[in-house]
Amino acid sequence: MFGFLKASFQKVKNALSKTRSFLGLQLRNFFKNPWNEESLHQLEQILYEADLGTACSTTFAEKIEKLLKREPSTPPEKILETIRAYSMEILNTPSKITSGVNKEGEPLVILIVGVNGSGKTTTIAKLSRHFSEEGKKVLVAAGDTFRAAAIDQLSLWAEKLNIDIVKSKPGSDPSAVAFDALTAAKARGCDVVLIDTAGRLQNKTDLMQELAKIRKVATKVIPDAPHETFLVLDATTGQNAIDQAETFHKFTPLTGLILTKLDGSAKGGIILSIYQKLGIPIRFIGVGEGAEDLLPFDPESYVLALFD
Repeated sequence: MFGFLKASFQKVKNALSKTRSFLGLQLRNFFKNPWNEESLHQLEQILYEADLGTACSTTFAEKIEKLLKREPSTPPEKILETIRAYSMEILNTPSKITSGVNKEGEPLVILIVGVNGSGKTTTIAKLSRHFSEEGKKVLVAAGDTFRAAAIDQLSLWAEKLNIDIVKSKPGSDPSAVAFDALTAAKARGCDVVLIDTAGRLQNKTDLMQELAKIRKVATKVIPDAPHETFLVLDATTGQNAIDQAETFHKFTPLTGLILTKLDGSAKGGIILSIYQKLGIPIRFIGVGEGAEDLLPFDPESYVLALFD
């Protein structure tokens, strides 16, 4: 078990290497200079460029300013400890968002939403693997009928991972696919159902209506479904990810976020920014291309890897 946790932490650390390298260089230069009033703005800028966002960066800088006014000769490690402690304070703040609970004998139904290009379909495959390794029987619903490629991609993953899939022809009604998938899941004794959806954020009205219809149809088979709605976000988009989360949250109540491509840029601070602003739990993070590179989010590992 210890070996698994150590390996997982190393993956998170590797994924955040670009952000950590940027922060490390900037903070080292920052610590070399004597503290003055201009330093506050410099520190804010450093944190902002790592995508911690305006509010988060300002609060961090203000806390460091108070510390340095009390103790002007504070060593760099103590400043880093303060940054880590406040990061944990943000991420450990209880979320007001609650998830549904599936009844005994019925599958847990998770609706997966996200814009095209966020890594949504691949993430569903990785989630399938995650639940399968927990000993659960998984079924995926290829509900992104707008893209034939999404159906084909999910079919290939299902075959590779040896999991059930329910699909239909491109252009068919996504809610019908969801209905068939939930019906099949109950009949086959599945534990988890993952429903893929289209990611056409350009036309918000169509998206809202489509998601609402899927949710409504799902309740006809399993009254409380979906129990979870996860939004997949591309971490490399930085602050745009927050805009996407706000938009989707208006359309369909989100119970969790999945940040993909965390290894793809120096914007790893987005997790702090997004949780502080929205309070939606971060459930999983993508730290690489492999099927095994989707990890349950652990705040402590994240903070240690970010501010090492």
